[in-house]
Order: sequence, then structure tokens, then C-alpha cells
Amino acid sequence: MIALDNITLTFPDGGGRLTALDGVSLTADRGTVTGITGPSGSGKSSLLAVAATLIRPDSGNVMIGGVDASGMSRTESAALRRFSIGIVFQQANLLPSLTAREQLLVMNELGEPGSRRRRPAAAAHADELLAAVGLAEHGAKRPHQLSGGQRQRVNIARALMNDPSVLLVDEPTSALDQERGAAIIELILRLTEELDTATLLVTHDLTHLPRMHDTVQLVDGRLAQLQY
Repeated sequence: MIALDNITLTFPDGGGRLTALDGVSLTADRGTVTGITGPSGSGKSSLLAVAATLIRPDSGNVMIGGVDASGMSRTESAALRRFSIGIVFQQANLLPSLTAREQLLVMNELGEPGSRRRRPAAAAHADELLAAVGLAEHGAKRPHQLSGGQRQRVNIARALMNDPSVLLVDEPTSALDQERGAAIIELILRLTEELDTATLLVTHDLTHLPRMHDTVQLVDGRLAQLQY
């Protein structure tokens, strides 16, 4: 579960402060997808950054699996992200020289002790995830050999490599056509249920919102009544 309680976030703006989030509260249970929508500049990216512990809010609490992440140090936040939070960025940002399988395997090598010992299990898990996202036959391909939709599937699989309890997804369909975008949303919904993650998904595309378990709209940093 992830729970954001009365989150306020401001940034310096000349001689004052610009409010990005103003008293935002929302909760996503495990096994559910909460869609977050709103106009550009409404605070959606800021909300995901706070949820990912990349930015500390001015006030409010971020609870991830019963742990209050709001006051964590940078080192503690980094450890929490490694073990509990998966992030699917808007752009896949795959490493050009690595195969699809290697994009996942590198997640086991991020400075944590015991990575060598875990390599056989990591390899098996990478193969499982590639199969889960429909890329079992494409593990040896590099990004330039994959379609946009396939690259996004690798992006999703990579975010799930460390079995996170929380999945944060930023505009996963923005660079895809309607058919491929719908397939990506369906994939996220299925994996959220199968892997029992609590998923927050930012999207501008209102056509996908009815498929979510819950939806919220941000306007000027505040929660507003959702208008379909």
C-alpha cells in the first residue's frame, strides 16, 4: 500500500514560493491501479516524485508498506526505492548497448552486497518478467531492434525486477498509438493484480481511466472533481 497524507510541496519562485501540491491525500491498495490525471502543470509529476521519495514534501506523510518515508535520509530513501518502489518513466531510457534481458539484469548490480551470489536467481527472474510482458522471444534484442511498445514493455519489466510493493508509472502511453497504448495499460493492470503491487499511474488519456480501480484529478496542485 502507498498512502499520501496531506502532502504540500513548494518551490522557490523569485522572492516567494510556488505551490506545486496543496494538501493532497490519496491511497492505493496493493493489487489496484489508481489513475492520476489533470492538465499540464497541475502537479502530477511532482506527486509522483514525492511518492517515489525523490523529493521531500514541505509537509505531510508518505507511507509505503507501513513505513513513513517522509523524514528519511537520502541513503534510506535510496534503499527504499531499491527494494520497495518500481518507477516506469515516460521514456523507456534503455541503455543502447544492452539487450532487453541485460536491461533487467543490471538492476541486480546496483551496488548492493551479494549481487554476484544472486545472479542465477536474477537471471531466472528476468526471464520470467520478459515472458510476463510478452517478450520471451526478444530477450537478446537491443533497443533499436524493438518497437516503441516493446521498449515500453522492457521498461515496465525492469521496474518490476526487484519485486516492488509500489509501482509508479508516468505517462506510459504518450509515445504510442491508441492500440499499443491500450495494450500497455492492459499489461499494467494485469501485472498489478498478478504481482500485488500498489500502482499510481499518471496519464493525460481519459479513455483509459474507466479501466482503473480508482481515479483522481489534479488541478493547480489540488484534488478536484474528475470530469470525463
